[in-house]
Amino acid sequence: MTDTNNDPKTYSADELLKENENLQQSNTGSLSAMAEAKTVAVLTSGGDAPGMNAAIRSIVRAGLNTGYRMLGVRRGFHGLWRGDIIELNSRSVSEKLQRGGTFLMTARSLTFNSPEGVKQAYDMCKVFNIDALVIIGGDGSYHGALDLSRLGMPVICLPGTIDNDIACTDYTIGYDTAMNTAMEAIDKLRDTASSHERCSVIEVMGRHAGYIALNVGISCGAEVILIPEVEHDFNRDVIKRLLECRNSGKHHYIVVIAEGVGSAVEYAKRIEKMTGIESRATVLGYVQRGGSPTLRDRQMASLMGVQAIDCVKNNRLNRVVSYRGGQIVDMDIEEAMKMTKTISLEEYGDAKFIAI
Repeated sequence: MTDTNNDPKTYSADELLKENENLQQSNTGSLSAMAEAKTVAVLTSGGDAPGMNAAIRSIVRAGLNTGYRMLGVRRGFHGLWRGDIIELNSRSVSEKLQRGGTFLMTARSLTFNSPEGVKQAYDMCKVFNIDALVIIGGDGSYHGALDLSRLGMPVICLPGTIDNDIACTDYTIGYDTAMNTAMEAIDKLRDTASSHERCSVIEVMGRHAGYIALNVGISCGAEVILIPEVEHDFNRDVIKRLLECRNSGKHHYIVVIAEGVGSAVEYAKRIEKMTGIESRATVLGYVQRGGSPTLRDRQMASLMGVQAIDCVKNNRLNRVVSYRGGQIVDMDIEEAMKMTKTISLEEYGDAKFIAI
């Protein structure tokens, strides 16, 4: 079953089981070699984020360098319970570092959201003789990993989400690229707004978290920033503020709204109706998920991938890899899931007086 092709090849469960038997037979003269031989699988789950491919590449190459057999699970947890699993070699992850998205793909799975679905995924791990499962994703993916760990499947989690809303880490893979994408788009919209004396209302991603909106708003000099974590009064925090800006001599305005706050289209209509300022809405949407990852996302993803394999190598299982206090660390998944994270209200306050 030697794979002479550089591309990933899909094997049946029987073929993989047979190959595993052959590997064990070849090591019969060395009990230590048998003890060290491990099969590690990696999957991406939830929304895609720039840098996921860089993380997969790092995990696979670090694992191969350690002597592990590396598998890739396609289509996330949905593919796991269905057995959509391929073998990966060093060439399988070539030319992936600079690509956005995830070549292993991701998908939502209603089946996995049930106890029966989790058990089916666990059983499939046993079919493919998976010793550890590395999961790259956001908060929902972490909950899925926790469920698997409680059934006895060793897991390692990496934070991959553009929202930066995972409590146990200061930084998530994809966050920097998403912010830069949004910033570049808003800079272009500002050029148009200034030409037409217009208010641009821009909706960025962040259903439950305002990290993108806050940091992009500060970086683009937005007059108004609205995030889910802070309640606002429309007349006081939007209309009055825009009128103060106009009366101070400004001729164009930027309003940044996290999607969890409301619709940019509706806000633009209300602003124009109450102030007479021509207002236009732009929803950046999924463009924030795409594109080649920035240097920071490539670097963080690569180093976190190495840390994941280090956890497996040293038998630190059921862990989450995090970036805390300027260092890449790992912690117990049960402990990590109990942590909470809040946005900086001081930064939110600072954004108001430096923009007017």
